[in-house]
This record gives sequence, C-alpha cells and structure tokens, in this order.
Amino acid sequence: MPKQKTHKGTKKRFKLTATGKVRYRKSFAGHLMSSKSGNRKRNLRKAAYLTGAVAKKINSLLSG
Repeated sequence: MPKQKTHKGTKKRFKLTATGKVRYRKSFAGHLMSSKSGNRKRNLRKAAYLTGAVAKKINSLLSG
C-alpha cells in the first residue's frame, strides 16, 4: 500500500497543538471590517479549536 499524503489545503488552514487539539483561524476577519463592532473584531482575532468527529477527520488529513 502507498503512504497517505498530507492534504496540503488542510495543512495551510489547521495546526495541531501539543495536546492534540486542532487549531484554526476564524472566518469573516479578512476584510470589510468597518461594519463590524470592535467587540466582534476582537473575538475574531482569537484562535478557535475543533474537537470531536471533525477534529478526527482533520487529524487524519494532516497525518500523511
């Protein structure tokens, strides 16, 4: 059997933490920020984490 390759699109968007959580950047923070409140923009700066079945799927795509 050939080895599984790392999914390059996933590699650019997600990062595994030391404890195995999947970290990603929140969406809607790239442009058109003037219409968003300061509180919303501040929350968008924070990293978000995936858990459960979705994290398992991302983990399999990253472990190539």
